[in-house]
This record gives sequence, C-alpha cells and structure tokens, in this order.
Amino acid sequence: MANSALEIVGLLLTLIGLIGTAASTGMPMWRVTAFIGENIIVFETRYEGLWMNCFRQADIRMQCKVYDSLLALPPDLQAARGLMCCALALGGLGLLVSLLGLQCTSCIQNNDRAKWLVLIIAGTMDFMACICVLIPVSWTAHVIIRDFYNPLLIDAQRRELGEALYIGWVSGAFLFIGGCMFTCCNLQPEEKAPERYVYSRDSSYMAYPPQPLQPQQLVLIPQPQPQLQPYPVLSRHPSTIYSNYSRYPSVRSEMAYL
Repeated sequence: MANSALEIVGLLLTLIGLIGTAASTGMPMWRVTAFIGENIIVFETRYEGLWMNCFRQADIRMQCKVYDSLLALPPDLQAARGLMCCALALGGLGLLVSLLGLQCTSCIQNNDRAKWLVLIIAGTMDFMACICVLIPVSWTAHVIIRDFYNPLLIDAQRRELGEALYIGWVSGAFLFIGGCMFTCCNLQPEEKAPERYVYSRDSSYMAYPPQPLQPQQLVLIPQPQPQLQPYPVLSRHPSTIYSNYSRYPSVRSEMAYL
C-alpha cells in the first residue's frame, strides 16, 4: 500500500516536471535586458529565448520574432534546443511507461517482477530527462553571469537570468524526485517481498474424466474364537443362583437335586 502511494506521488511529480520543462522550452525569457546605471527607466525590454526574440514596450504589448536561420545561431543555443527537446521526449516516454508498471493499473497482471522492471526503466528515463534539462539551463546561466561581469562588454550587451531558467531548474528537480520515487522506493529483496495470490478469471480450467472404480480384493480379518466355559458340576443341594428373569430355581438345579 505504501509503495502504491509513492508511485502515485512520483507520477504526479513527473507530470509537473514535464509541464514545467515544456513551459521553459517555449518561453522566450531565457535572457532579459539588464537595467544597470542610467538604464533604470527604459521603455523597451528585450527577451531572448531558444526559438524567438521578443520586445516589450512600456509594459503594454510584446512583439516576438522567430529566428530566421537555425545555422546562424550560436552553438550553445543549438545544443540547448536539442537537449530540451530530448528532455521532453524522455519525460513523456517515462510518464507513459510508468503508467504500465503502477500497482493500481492492470496492464501487467500476475507479474510483479515485470512491473518492477518497468518502473525502473521509467525512473531511468526521468533521470535522463532531468540531466537534459539541467545542462542547457545551467550552461546558459553560467554564460549570462560570465558576460555580466565581463568588463569588456558595455551595459547594453549585458543580460540577466530570465524566468525560464528558474522554471527549468525547478522542473529538473521534480523530474529527479519522480525518478527516485520510481526506482529507489521499489528496490526490495526477493526474500522479503510479500507473496500475493491473485485470482485470475481468464485462467483456463481442464476437466478430468471420471476414473472407473477398480474392484478391490476382500481381505478376511480373523476374529478371536469365544472361549468355552466348563460344564457345570452336579450337586445334590438346590442351587441358590436364580435367573435374572425368574424368581424360581433353575431346572438344572432341580435335576441335580434329584
């Protein structure tokens, strides 16, 4: 019961991480214009993302433009695109695979080891998705911080960390925790695993024909023979032994008396 609850929690965490990864991939707020020195009051804010550039004028409207050429982009931006797409694919596959191995589902019946292996595979996919998210997000943050403190750049060329980077870090943490729920919580030794018996309605039954009765040989058991009592001794005196059913002396005693 505890493992089933942990599996559901891991499934929800993986779903939240997948949604956050998709939002971070599509958002243009990876790099934001830095307000330094005399640029405190500005009428235009620039956002740079993986797929487009956006300009916001006086917090009224936002205009975005998709990048014209993929090959004209810097290598780090191209790598970030590919890794984020891989993270989405791995996270989605891990979520679908985990549905097959949950104890509350009947996709795999009467085979706990197969469900355990399926959850291990789903947790491994979540770990790989987490790595694919954290690498481009952390690398982009490193480049932004390095350029921010570069004295050779002017203030207009410096950028700050955008909201998409923070969402990416949180999404990677959710994917990591979800993968731990799927893998570490199901590592049980086979000797201590509880044995469960499940009744299957689809099991085939085989009817056996009635077997004919075989005649059995009678065995005679010898019975003990009754012991013969000795013949009563005749006496001239009448017998005082009366029968249980008569109050008079028996005939044998009269004959003996005669």
